[in-house]
Amino acid sequence: MWRAFEASDCDQGDPNPLDDWSRCTINEIAERLSNDLQWPISALFPFDGPPYQPFQRWAVRSGNAFPTPIGPLVHPVYGMWHAYRAALCIERLLELPVNEVSTSPCATCADKPCLKTCPVGAVTTEGYDVPACLDLLERELVGECYATGCMARKACPVGREFIYEEAQARFHMEKFLKAYRS
Repeated sequence: MWRAFEASDCDQGDPNPLDDWSRCTINEIAERLSNDLQWPISALFPFDGPPYQPFQRWAVRSGNAFPTPIGPLVHPVYGMWHAYRAALCIERLLELPVNEVSTSPCATCADKPCLKTCPVGAVTTEGYDVPACLDLLERELVGECYATGCMARKACPVGREFIYEEAQARFHMEKFLKAYRS
């Protein structure tokens, strides 16, 4: 997805170009499917609101995404390296295969490295200290967290082969910093 986004020229003027790209791409898919299947299909986006769609709850209800001690949901295969950019709303009851429900990888993770690697202790079982994280990012714009992504998130042993590449991680860290400091 990241490489397709980088190669795209979709820009609808949104301050977050990844949201623009998601709208362009998913709306096009919804329209094409709607035409091909002759069913009304529309796209829903987690960043459109308020009110916002409950993407996180939908993910947990799937049986394959679970809360973590540090906040982001974890998938048994992709770890914390997945995102919910859109959902297709199909106005027809579909026969779908039964989803095999998984177990949370956090339930069997004895070491919990995600809770031990944050350089400023912003991630704990008590919650996430956003100001401490933001202060670190602002002080160390060339530091590891800013350049390659959250060290606590990267410490998770699940889905390590899906960790965001540096450009993608930096993009998200820049947007995170800008969102909270604007």
